[in-house]
Amino acid sequence: MSLVEKVEYVFAENDQVAYKAGKLLSSIQAHLGEELLQDFINFCLNYMSKIKLPKKRGTFIEFRNGMLNVSPVGRSCSQEERMEFFELDKKAHIRDKFVAALRNKFDGRGQISFDMFPEGLDKRYCLGILEKDAYEKIHFFGDKTVPACRCWANDYEIYADPRTTGHEVSSPEDSQRLCEELFFR
Repeated sequence: MSLVEKVEYVFAENDQVAYKAGKLLSSIQAHLGEELLQDFINFCLNYMSKIKLPKKRGTFIEFRNGMLNVSPVGRSCSQEERMEFFELDKKAHIRDKFVAALRNKFDGRGQISFDMFPEGLDKRYCLGILEKDAYEKIHFFGDKTVPACRCWANDYEIYADPRTTGHEVSSPEDSQRLCEELFFR
């Protein structure tokens, strides 16, 4: 029996893929449909083909169940290439311009990439599902919770949502330590 079948709810992939009692409730493919997904992917590939970078490496669009991760430099870059792109992007705003082009075309980030998902399918999506079961308290643990950096802080909305008790953490170990303190003393 898988974890998805053992617990009442599982919210995976930034909480945008939801399971209840082992049954899939949502995914990006079901939400958007194949035609729009292909239009989006084709636009991204075309846009990225016109960007001149010092290096490009590997997977440029990673299809996930809850989102598409888009990386102009490629997900297969080395740490050195990652830092090179990051520094270039700080000056040239490559991802900002790309996101602006996507918003202009389709009306929707990390160190080398950005995540794209439909409006309303951010991490708060799970809260709407959980509200139906009237949970008294929902805890959220996240490391990117600063509102001023929302383009890279994809935890802020759910962290600050009045339906959650938000906890800022720095690592999985920090999350485990805090959970042990809060729930297992």
